[in-house]
Amino acid sequence: MLLSQKMPYFLSIRKMTYGERIEQRGFFREETMMRIGLQLPSFSWPGGSAEIAPRLTEIARSAEAVGFASLWVMDHFFQLPDWGPLDDPMLESYTTLGYLAAATKKIRLGAMVTGVIYRFPGVLVKTASTLDVLSGGRTYLGLGAGCYRREAVGLGIPFPPLAERFARLEETLQIVRQMWEGEAKPYSGRYYQLAEPHNAPQPLAQPHPPILIGGNGERKTMRLVAQYADACNLLVLEPEEIRGKLAMLKRHCEEIGRDYGEIEKTCLNEVNLAPGAMSAGDIISICRELAGVGIEHVIVNMPDAHELRPLEIFGREIIPEVAAF
Repeated sequence: MLLSQKMPYFLSIRKMTYGERIEQRGFFREETMMRIGLQLPSFSWPGGSAEIAPRLTEIARSAEAVGFASLWVMDHFFQLPDWGPLDDPMLESYTTLGYLAAATKKIRLGAMVTGVIYRFPGVLVKTASTLDVLSGGRTYLGLGAGCYRREAVGLGIPFPPLAERFARLEETLQIVRQMWEGEAKPYSGRYYQLAEPHNAPQPLAQPHPPILIGGNGERKTMRLVAQYADACNLLVLEPEEIRGKLAMLKRHCEEIGRDYGEIEKTCLNEVNLAPGAMSAGDIISICRELAGVGIEHVIVNMPDAHELRPLEIFGREIIPEVAAF
C-alpha cells in the first residue's frame, strides 16, 4: 500500500522538540551548534589488507577523541572511479560498521548511503536494528536509490532503471518505518511483499535511529525526505546550490504539513589538509557559508585521514570554532 493511502508516517509518532531529538540522537549539544562528521571512502592505506583493521580502529578512535560527531563508510562493493581503481580494497559497509561499533563508544555511525537494491528491505531493517543495539543506540540509517551500475552487474545484483530504484526506495522507507513502529502486519507493495515483518530486538535509539536520505534531486529525493526521513544529505554542492535544494525541501514539507525544522540538514564535502592544499581557515570559512544556508551537520572526507594529523587539526582548530555557527 502506498503512503498516499495511509496516514503519513511523520504524523504517526509523537512530535518531539528539536532539543529532544538532538538529545535522543546522542549529540547532546545546543541547537545552534554545527556538527562535523567524517566519511571514509577509501581503505587504500599503507601496509595492505593486514593493516586495514588496526588502521581503521586508530582512525575511528582518533576521530571520536577529537570531537567528530559521526563516522560514515560508503555502501559500495567496488571502489568508485573517483577514488581509485577497481582493485583498491572496499569493505562491506555493515560488517565494517559492526566492527566500528565495538571499537568506539560515543561517535554516531552510518552508511552513506545504503543502496536499497543491494538488500531485501526486511533483512536491511534487521541489519540496521542489530547495529543499533550493538552500538548502544548510536546509528543512522542512510538510504539511497543506488547509483553504481558496474558493481551491481558485476556481482549479479539486479540494477533496474532509475524510476524503479526510486520506487523501491519508497517502499523500503515504508517498510523501515512500519517495522520500527512495531507493526508486524503484512506489507504488500509493487516490488516487496512481507508476510510477517517482525523485528526483535527493536533499536535502542528512540523512537528509532534517524533515517537519512542521500541525494540532490529536488523532485523525488526531497519529496521522500519530507515524507519519510529525519535527515537529508546533500552531495558536494556549492552553498547557493544547497540553499535552493533546501528551499525545495521546505516547499515539499509545506505541501504535506511536515515541520521543516524537524529534519536535520547535512551535506558531504571533500577537504584536503595536506601541505599546500586547504588550511583550517579555509574549512572554517566553508562551514560558515554552509551554516548560513541552513546546514547543521557537515560530513567531510579527505585523502589522508589515516595519517591522523588532519583529524587532530580538525579537533584542535576546526570543530571548536564551527560549533558556534
